[in-house]
Amino acid sequence: MKNSKSSYRWTICGLIFFATTINYLDRAVISLLKGPLEQEFNWSESDYANIVIAFQLSYAVGLLLMGPLVDKIGTKMGYALAIIGWSIAAGGHALVSSTLGFIVARAALGITEAGNFPAAIKTVAEWFPKKERALATGLFNSGANVGAILAPLTVPYIAAEWGWKWAFIITGATGLVWLFFWFRGYGNPATHPKVNKEELAFINSDSVEIDQASQEPALSWFSLLGFRQTWAFVLGKFLTDPIWWFYLFWLPSFLKAEYQMENTAIALPVALVYLMSTAGSVVGGWLPLQFIKSGWPVFRSRKTAMFIYALGAVPVMAAQWLGSINMWYAVLIIGLATAAHQAWSANIFTTVSDMFPKSSVASVTGLGGMAGALGGMLIAKMAGLLFDHYKALGKIELGYFILFMVCAVAYLIAWSIMHLLVPRMKEIKV
Repeated sequence: MKNSKSSYRWTICGLIFFATTINYLDRAVISLLKGPLEQEFNWSESDYANIVIAFQLSYAVGLLLMGPLVDKIGTKMGYALAIIGWSIAAGGHALVSSTLGFIVARAALGITEAGNFPAAIKTVAEWFPKKERALATGLFNSGANVGAILAPLTVPYIAAEWGWKWAFIITGATGLVWLFFWFRGYGNPATHPKVNKEELAFINSDSVEIDQASQEPALSWFSLLGFRQTWAFVLGKFLTDPIWWFYLFWLPSFLKAEYQMENTAIALPVALVYLMSTAGSVVGGWLPLQFIKSGWPVFRSRKTAMFIYALGAVPVMAAQWLGSINMWYAVLIIGLATAAHQAWSANIFTTVSDMFPKSSVASVTGLGGMAGALGGMLIAKMAGLLFDHYKALGKIELGYFILFMVCAVAYLIAWSIMHLLVPRMKEIKV
């Protein structure tokens, strides 16, 4: 009787889902504690923006370093080193006693958390054929939303019960638990005892010359900048990643400014936004797979889906107008925008493994992530200056209106630039 195909690759997908959940849980903590920390340390909006920028700058540098590191030492050890580092950095926030201390702590968290996505995307490239990569990426990337959901449902309550320091310590410790399962479960699919020959053949079904591909040298990041495909990904990330950063770090502040909600009161609205974004992440991988199954080429399927998701972000420009009718309308429209972002994100990540050899996937992902973090720094600085300016005038809502307009159009601009740079699929050969 013919052996059935094993499906251990989805267990691996589950592992990187939980790592991504922890990654976002740790980075979201500070936005939920902004109120009490603002009072204790007398922060202005620009002070908070500078703390956010410290994270993003170090995250950008970390992506530049971590992508090539993961390509060099391998996915298993690269991921492990990253999560050990960011777990220690997250818990280390509890030792901070000044604004400068928070800047240092956020910088340490940023440089270590940068290892997550290069390692995760490389894992998907190693464990999944191209036709399943968008779905796998969407599933693990939904961990970002789950982390952002868990944060408001836990952090404010931990802080209320035991103080803000314990919120950082407890969330930071979760990464060390994940390590146990990673070391027990991860391995090379070609030699893994839980992968049978049918599943291995399916994983490698895109490759004509598997042995040659496994020996391809990784391109340096400088060499990668010579390809239009690299610039399409880098600019796409530069323009759209900052939107997610804005939602992540300023959504609780928006609810406080517009509706006087803070501490445990923001738990349900923030959780609902990220619950919606979780659905967007999964649908983001599902839709192009349906296009592919109907006979469309992979690249056309990916780009068509991304255009649809770009349109899904546009309605957020009406968030405040709808929120003037009912706060929950604003929450729902922001939730739709975050869902569109995560659907977009699942596919823009997958374009890397579509166009580049596996040996360079983590490096390209790192370059794009670095660009996204630099864009995040710009939007953080803009937010700090706008909010301080309009807060002084008693019209802080105008600052949010400007930022929501930027959020609405960023994806269509990014899609257009990517289409101009790479109008048709062209794989890079080493």
